[in-house]
Amino acid sequence: MPIGFRVKNSMKRIDASYVEAFRVLPVANVSDSMSRLVAGGDRLRPMHSGGVLAGPALTVKTCPGDNLMLHKAIDMAAPGDVIVVDAGGDTTNALMGELMLAHAVKRGVAGFVLNGAIRDAEAIRAQPLPLYALGVTHRGPYRTGPGEIGFQISIAGMVINPGDLMLGDIDGIVCVPKADAEAVLKATRAKQDAEAKQMAATLSGTMDRSWVDRELERLGCALVD
Repeated sequence: MPIGFRVKNSMKRIDASYVEAFRVLPVANVSDSMSRLVAGGDRLRPMHSGGVLAGPALTVKTCPGDNLMLHKAIDMAAPGDVIVVDAGGDTTNALMGELMLAHAVKRGVAGFVLNGAIRDAEAIRAQPLPLYALGVTHRGPYRTGPGEIGFQISIAGMVINPGDLMLGDIDGIVCVPKADAEAVLKATRAKQDAEAKQMAATLSGTMDRSWVDRELERLGCALVD
């Protein structure tokens, strides 16, 4: 099997129950529950009109500015898949535009994460299918390969395996590994509950802020009159 030019036709997807459970949770709280070490980088921004990204990752690795394997990924995606493309972070040429997006919508793709650029930005911003990318350029892609589908990729140090859970909101993107989903879900829900209590105390004026001065004292900060 040639390394760098291959397609894996099957993958084990995260259970759909986790997709729905995480869909209602803020990416920031999921990230905090993973020790703030997992992120797709601050350059990946939502290009769509609004809405949450959630679904199993169909991973693609391609040469910068080449979308041959992205075309194949759209053709083979199962409904609900999130197509995640590592294109080296290059934004010289767009990976996709309005026509490919329309095909993906017809196929039931749940969204895209593109470590690269798009074009037809006005049309993409007008529709709700979640799509995250690094930037916009009018220059079109090439279709010569090579590339891979269905193998491990990495974006900004965030490792993504096929079938892992991809989540995205206006704050950005995070990947939850299949094997860690239950632990991360439990921790995120606990954080949600704690933040709800904190917000209630803040709004009622009963929030205890004495920890700030205690921390400054512990760190040796001088409070000067």
